[in-house]
Amino acid sequence: MTRLPKVGAAIAAALMMSATLTACGGNEPASTDSSMLKVWIMGDDGSKFEQLVEDFTKSSKIEVDVDAIPWDNVHEKLTTAVASGNGPDVMQIGLSHLPTAVDAGALADLTSVINAHPNLAADKFLDAVAPDKLNPAGKTLSVPWISDTRVLFYRTDILTEQGLSGPPATWEQLREYATKLAARGKGQYGYYIPQWDAPLPAQFTWQAGGDVVDASGKINLNTPEFKRAADFYLSFYSDKLVPTASDFDQTQGFISGAAPMLISGPYLATAIKEQAPELAGKWAVAPLPSDKTGTALYAGSNLGVFSKSTNIEASVKLLNYLADPATQLRWYTLNGELPAVKAALNDPTLTGEPTVKVYVQQLTNAKLLPVTAAWDPIGQKMLAALNEIALKGANPDATLAKLHQDVNDLQK
Repeated sequence: MTRLPKVGAAIAAALMMSATLTACGGNEPASTDSSMLKVWIMGDDGSKFEQLVEDFTKSSKIEVDVDAIPWDNVHEKLTTAVASGNGPDVMQIGLSHLPTAVDAGALADLTSVINAHPNLAADKFLDAVAPDKLNPAGKTLSVPWISDTRVLFYRTDILTEQGLSGPPATWEQLREYATKLAARGKGQYGYYIPQWDAPLPAQFTWQAGGDVVDASGKINLNTPEFKRAADFYLSFYSDKLVPTASDFDQTQGFISGAAPMLISGPYLATAIKEQAPELAGKWAVAPLPSDKTGTALYAGSNLGVFSKSTNIEASVKLLNYLADPATQLRWYTLNGELPAVKAALNDPTLTGEPTVKVYVQQLTNAKLLPVTAAWDPIGQKMLAALNEIALKGANPDATLAKLHQDVNDLQK
């Protein structure tokens, strides 16, 4: 799973400062030449993105200066940009950070120009993340870029060696399989839980038949379903079925066979193919094992225009290009990230791949995390509490009671 750093609270503070600066006149935007767009892409995909926009530059004569921001540096780069006003023209925004950016006015309102660009119409995108669903009423502050969901990756060769036919379909089977696989010997595990992955406990809560948001719209983890999810999560640690090293590499663990089952997104498939082509035919993906449901996380990223950019028109031209089905399909080929445009996601060149067929199937049973700035600090508190119990032996009842109090305090 893509690692997202703990940036929410600090970014929120910096974004608020940026909004104040904007209201008072602030600094001039860094980019003023409409023939050059500065684009921030999160992660390590800069060179691939440069390949993606070559045709855009040829046809539009607009140069694109790509800056790839490692996820661990998002905090520093984004807080500095929003406080100073010196940022990119176009920026990638993870869905978990989108509410904070919107609330602080860090994104330009594209409403007046977006209608001239047919690829950006709301009905072109998956319903859950269509611009009219994720943006404030009457405004378009961002558009979908990539969609992402979680599926079960498993080593078919190792499961077969252990007498396990097919992937686990239920929570009970997942634990059964993990127990048998972990018994292979020292340094061998049955499953892998990323210690940095805050959405995973929420995903387990959905699968237990609950939600992390109550009827009033507040985040609430003090439910029987969250307790069941937490118990399930922690059981893998208490039974020594997962690695405890914080720097365990999921890709290498999967390739080596040390962790032959894990939950991740489509980008892992690309990494496996690139790093271990010899494993072709020895691994597969499946929909998530279910409890009451098999609901997965619906994640991904949007693209927005920085509020102090003076290149709105050129920026929207780039957004329109990136939302073209052909461009979306090419990005999947280059980087393994799923389209957010329905026409691309349902294209036979995608759905003809067995792995992609599973991704598309899982997307029909996937949910967004709460679309509120409150979620990021709460999700980190939740993750920290579970890690305290799993890794440091903290008292479960006392730790969860404190978590529930923290959740309430963060929403006062």
